[in-house]
Amino acid sequence: MAQADAISILLVEDDEAARANIATILSDAGMVVEQAIDGATGLNRAGGGSHDVIILDRMLPHLSGIDIVTRLRVAGVGAPVLMLSALGRSEHRVEGLESGVDDYLAKPFEPDELVARVRALWRRASRRSHEPVLLFGDLECHVKARTAFRQGKHLPLSPKEFELFRYLMEHAGEVVTREMLLRQVWKLSFDPQTNVVDVNVGRLRRKLEDGIDGPVLETVWGTGYRLIAAAGAGASSA
Repeated sequence: MAQADAISILLVEDDEAARANIATILSDAGMVVEQAIDGATGLNRAGGGSHDVIILDRMLPHLSGIDIVTRLRVAGVGAPVLMLSALGRSEHRVEGLESGVDDYLAKPFEPDELVARVRALWRRASRRSHEPVLLFGDLECHVKARTAFRQGKHLPLSPKEFELFRYLMEHAGEVVTREMLLRQVWKLSFDPQTNVVDVNVGRLRRKLEDGIDGPVLETVWGTGYRLIAAAGAGASSA
């Protein structure tokens, strides 16, 4: 994830003047802003999973902000989402938050508050990725030591397998798509048309399940992969 002074933002806003104003506010605060002008384009770009924070206008052409965040959550995209809307009544905010939005800011807003809200979302999301030890069920990922365990048994992972395991642990319980793994683990912005992800997931799965009953890494057909808590093991995080 990017450093705090280079937070990567996807801004989806159809009003040209509002989009330019928001982009300027965020850029002046040291953030990197990618822009989309309608819901369909915004969903396509957000699905890549490469942004630290996504900002959605609520009322957009083609797909509303609510539709976008609902589809992103179903697809397993966990990036924090801030919704901007002229609809600022309590029931509107509740509907937005229940759809999967992480924060809701009514228009008009103060520029300083927008920047503060975005930074707060980024800090909250990045905290988990900086935990020294990630725990999920009977799995452990010791980030600094770059070691992994299941039921206390050390797992001999290669460097790339550890990066894959760490990313899955950071998104434990969520569906992680093949595109997300290519971008975040292999640092590729394109599909090389190879089975590198499938091969490494297969190797990692065998090591995770070697000699231990109960699958922990499942394939979500047509979508990606998900770590699941083994039967009898509680899910938690450090």
